[in-house]
Amino acid sequence: MEGLSHESCAMAGTLGLGKLMAFWDDNDISIDGHIGDWMEKGVPGRFKSYDWHVVAVDGHDAQAIGKAIEEAKAVTDKPSLICCKTTIGFGSPNLAGTHDCHGAPLGDDEIAATRKQLGWTHAPFEIPDEVYAGWDHKAQGATDEAAWDDKFAAYKAEFPTEAAEFIRRMAGDLPANFEVEMDAFIAKTQEQMPKIASRQASQAAIEAMGPLLPEMFGGSADLTGSNLTNWSGTVKVNKENAKGNYLSWGVREFGMAHMMNGMVLHGGFKVYGATFFMFMEFMRNALRMSALMKIGTIYVYTHDSIGLGEDGPTHQPVEQLATVRMIPGFQTWRGCDAIESAVSWKMAMLRHDAPTALVFSRQALTPMPRTAEQVKNIEKGGYVLQDCDGKADIILISTGSEVGLAIDSANAMTDKKVRVVSMPSTDAFDAQDQAYKESVLTAGVKRVAIEAGVGDGWYKYVGLDGGLVCMTSFGESAPADQLFKEFGFTVDNVVKTVNEVLA
Repeated sequence: MEGLSHESCAMAGTLGLGKLMAFWDDNDISIDGHIGDWMEKGVPGRFKSYDWHVVAVDGHDAQAIGKAIEEAKAVTDKPSLICCKTTIGFGSPNLAGTHDCHGAPLGDDEIAATRKQLGWTHAPFEIPDEVYAGWDHKAQGATDEAAWDDKFAAYKAEFPTEAAEFIRRMAGDLPANFEVEMDAFIAKTQEQMPKIASRQASQAAIEAMGPLLPEMFGGSADLTGSNLTNWSGTVKVNKENAKGNYLSWGVREFGMAHMMNGMVLHGGFKVYGATFFMFMEFMRNALRMSALMKIGTIYVYTHDSIGLGEDGPTHQPVEQLATVRMIPGFQTWRGCDAIESAVSWKMAMLRHDAPTALVFSRQALTPMPRTAEQVKNIEKGGYVLQDCDGKADIILISTGSEVGLAIDSANAMTDKKVRVVSMPSTDAFDAQDQAYKESVLTAGVKRVAIEAGVGDGWYKYVGLDGGLVCMTSFGESAPADQLFKEFGFTVDNVVKTVNEVLA
């Protein structure tokens, strides 16, 4: 019934995934009872329309199921749906075919009656030898594994370089030169200081990584021209060509995210997929699964704030940054310029046991001057971008496009000593040792956070006596510069907030 799951089903048919076989337990029951009031009968037709091979069998007939499996194996250009008509609670004299045995045990009396009905005389958890033997695959599995090992040993002897590359990729290791090359790219970007949107900076980083990472596999949910997730080496995958490195997923954010997770679990790939940041709402449970499974799926999000322009309030993310940061194990980056964006890509690629969200802007961002030490400290998630002489009167903390506003505001407050902290990743910053965190956010100094999203999470850093220049409402549509002014992202409002905090 779940409509979102059909994003993946439709994509599987489009790609002609002939090795995919799904079994549908068609028992007419869900928790609320018989499904006729809320479930259509046209499931087989729906899957046929997705270009699936569909066959229906008696789900209690093992031979019929076996025949259906062999038939599905013979269909190599379509996924297969085997519709298994069953009776839920089969064998229960009083509860079979009802929702009463969907999510609750039968009870001792009904279990005894069911055992009698089925003629099952064995004790609980006792598996007869002939049943166990029918399911035991240890010997065949050992034979299959030995055959694979022999085949790979022969391949390794003939193609040692290719075999080593296969082993590296399946182990999830990056090439030995990856960090060196990425650091050189980051240093070059800092030297050039391009004034571009961070989505463009992201594409430049992808272009730099592509030749280094043959395992890099990307895609976008119908928005490649906006997300800029393709590069000069992009080769699209479709039904006729499985040798590419990029998928156009169509408008299927949820299906894209879950299938990305599947590719990461398979191994051998560094997988990223993109959409507008607002549309992460369509894939939220896939993000949670990435974190739950502790896998390195990379989510690329553009159009990161109210600064996206006239696309309208439906496309404006407001609470998304805060909620993604709340997912345990997730790491979220929102860079303030091309340099921080490049660093965020490097850090995402280095993470193997947890997912990453990379959040980029539509509008151009002013590049920030930095020392080599500051560039290195970007990796720590938060660092002092601009400091003052002596102890600061106020610390401004910001991310993304609002870092430029923080710098301008600091420069405007000539009567105060102001430190500006750029914090592209609160998660990475939280992982630093206490000494480093205190070197950035000096104890006893009041703080103001500036971000074009809801500000509740920033109280963790500014305290109850600090201030926020954040979103407290949403729903207006206008060019970016007008919206930022409308919602108080101005030097005057930052200065006003600082004065209130220090009063």
